[in-house]
Amino acid sequence: MVRAIVGANWGDEGKGKITDMLGEKSDIVIRFQGGSNAGHTIINDYGRFALHLLPSGVFYNHTTNIIGNGVALNIPYLVKEINDLVEKGVPAPHILVSDRAQVLMPYHIDFDAYEEERLGGKSFGSTKSGIAPFYSDKYAKIGFQVSELFGGEELKEKAYRVCEMKNVLLEHLYHKPLLDPEKVYQTLLEYRDMVKPYVCDVSLYLNQALKENKTILLEGQLGSLKDPDHGIYPMVTSSSTLAAYGAIGAGIPPYEIKDIVTVVKAYSSAVGGGDFVSEIFGDEADELRRRGGDKGEFGATTGRPRRVGWFDAVASRYGCRVQGATEVALTVLDVLGYLDEIPMCVGYEIDGKVTKDFPTTTELNKAKPVWKVMPGWKCDIRGIKEYDKLPKECRDYIEAIEAELGVPITMVSNGPSRHEIIKR
Repeated sequence: MVRAIVGANWGDEGKGKITDMLGEKSDIVIRFQGGSNAGHTIINDYGRFALHLLPSGVFYNHTTNIIGNGVALNIPYLVKEINDLVEKGVPAPHILVSDRAQVLMPYHIDFDAYEEERLGGKSFGSTKSGIAPFYSDKYAKIGFQVSELFGGEELKEKAYRVCEMKNVLLEHLYHKPLLDPEKVYQTLLEYRDMVKPYVCDVSLYLNQALKENKTILLEGQLGSLKDPDHGIYPMVTSSSTLAAYGAIGAGIPPYEIKDIVTVVKAYSSAVGGGDFVSEIFGDEADELRRRGGDKGEFGATTGRPRRVGWFDAVASRYGCRVQGATEVALTVLDVLGYLDEIPMCVGYEIDGKVTKDFPTTTELNKAKPVWKVMPGWKCDIRGIKEYDKLPKECRDYIEAIEAELGVPITMVSNGPSRHEIIKR
């Protein structure tokens, strides 16, 4: 059976914890898109970890962890992440890398920084991890697939050809040092040697795993609203964040995905630019940010303070719809225990009309939140294991969110650790 874990919002929903928990019962965990530009924070018996490229199943001996073909593969970063785990006492994980994954190059990271610098105040709030230049090259067919690293003379020719093109931009647009094609070629050879032990025909491997009824988990990065097609374009990422893309990014048939666990946060947070209707500011925001997550609302990759806001039912319902959510995991509910009252954004007012449907970006920047205020439960709910032991106000809040989403909330996370979860 194949299950996908994806985010309903802007990312940062707490997917790492849920993947880590469900990884316990999985044979295979796959990252199917994105790169090292966002992190999943996991707290377990080994300590606290921020994983960036590695799938969240790496803490289990029985799990095979796969980097799918849809991922932006930063090879030195991958090797460093594996070594860091082992140094912290985690048994060496079983890793496979798709021979069809593409390689993120050092110049992608440089181009990302150069473009943000050139755009100045109109930048996209990139993490400068090279993601947009990487995917641009992939779709312009000037990227390097892992399989090409083993290709002999053709690799050298391609490296020289790609540098010729890049150097035009470096000289005339960015006014930065040019690439040395021989150095780029040597880097590719180094990468080949680093990744060689992990390379596999992943699609074929998964085809066999499906025949053997293995339990497979697709792990998404970021969330619905950062999808390049269905998100808040252009303030989006450069790979599809939707569960449907899991079939492509892993190399399996789409009909094999039977369950789509969509992770929804009990309040809202976002890294980077873009419209965020339920955003709050000032002391109110500082307080929520400080209490949020397990170490406050700061990006797992960048350390940047996240923008925060109250729960946005319009965005979350849309996020669940485009993911095709079959069930919802509601996270960081425990954070809200300090509040007397909890606002919830239940509609958007655009040009004097209230809508419950999430609009395109041009309309979104005119939207004002329509609030519904619910009573808080004014106590710490961490440690509660059964749903009916939660305070009534807390259950009312969960059930109000469920009614807005139209999807069953099957898991409620009430703390950062692996087993701080209530199953409904």
